[in-house]
Amino acid sequence: MQHVKEEMRHILEQLPDNATWDDVQYHIYVRQKIDRGLDDVAQGRLLTEEDFDRRMRRWLEP
Repeated sequence: MQHVKEEMRHILEQLPDNATWDDVQYHIYVRQKIDRGLDDVAQGRLLTEEDFDRRMRRWLEP
Protein backbone atom coordinates (compact mmCIF):
# COMPACT_ATOMS: atom_id res chain seq x y z
CA MET A 1 0.00 0.00 0.00
CA GLN A 2 1.27 3.41 -0.89
CA HIS A 3 2.05 5.95 1.75
CA VAL A 4 -0.67 8.47 2.36
CA LYS A 5 1.35 11.38 0.96
CA GLU A 6 2.06 9.48 -2.24
CA GLU A 7 -1.58 8.55 -2.65
CA MET A 8 -2.64 12.15 -1.98
CA ARG A 9 -0.25 13.35 -4.68
CA HIS A 10 -1.81 10.88 -7.09
CA ILE A 11 -5.32 12.06 -6.22
CA LEU A 12 -4.32 15.71 -6.67
CA GLU A 13 -2.69 14.99 -10.03
CA GLN A 14 -5.95 13.41 -11.25
CA LEU A 15 -8.10 16.41 -10.31
CA PRO A 16 -8.64 19.26 -12.77
CA ASP A 17 -6.82 22.54 -12.20
CA ASN A 18 -10.06 24.22 -11.19
CA ALA A 19 -10.85 21.68 -8.44
CA THR A 20 -12.31 23.10 -5.26
CA TRP A 21 -11.51 22.26 -1.64
CA ASP A 22 -14.80 20.35 -1.59
CA ASP A 23 -13.61 18.27 -4.55
CA VAL A 24 -10.39 17.40 -2.70
CA GLN A 25 -12.26 16.54 0.50
CA TYR A 26 -14.71 14.36 -1.41
CA HIS A 27 -11.94 12.35 -3.05
CA ILE A 28 -10.17 11.86 0.28
CA TYR A 29 -13.46 10.75 1.86
CA VAL A 30 -14.14 8.24 -0.92
CA ARG A 31 -10.61 6.87 -0.70
CA GLN A 32 -10.94 6.41 3.07
CA LYS A 33 -14.24 4.56 2.65
CA ILE A 34 -12.76 2.27 0.00
CA ASP A 35 -9.73 1.51 2.18
CA ARG A 36 -11.98 0.83 5.18
CA GLY A 37 -14.13 -1.52 3.10
CA LEU A 38 -11.10 -3.42 1.80
CA ASP A 39 -9.83 -3.74 5.36
CA ASP A 40 -13.22 -5.08 6.47
CA VAL A 41 -13.08 -7.72 3.73
CA ALA A 42 -9.52 -8.68 4.69
CA GLN A 43 -10.60 -9.05 8.34
CA GLY A 44 -13.64 -11.13 7.41
CA ARG A 45 -16.16 -8.48 8.49
CA LEU A 46 -18.79 -9.24 5.87
CA LEU A 47 -22.57 -9.52 5.66
CA THR A 48 -24.24 -12.46 4.03
CA GLU A 49 -26.83 -11.68 1.40
CA GLU A 50 -29.52 -12.88 3.80
CA ASP A 51 -28.29 -10.52 6.55
CA PHE A 52 -28.25 -7.65 4.07
CA ASP A 53 -31.78 -8.39 2.88
CA ARG A 54 -33.02 -8.62 6.49
CA ARG A 55 -31.47 -5.23 7.36
CA MET A 56 -32.88 -3.58 4.26
CA ARG A 57 -36.38 -4.89 4.99
CA ARG A 58 -36.23 -3.42 8.51
CA TRP A 59 -35.00 -0.04 7.25
CA LEU A 60 -37.56 0.15 4.46
CA GLU A 61 -40.60 -0.97 6.44
CA PRO A 62 -43.09 1.84 7.09
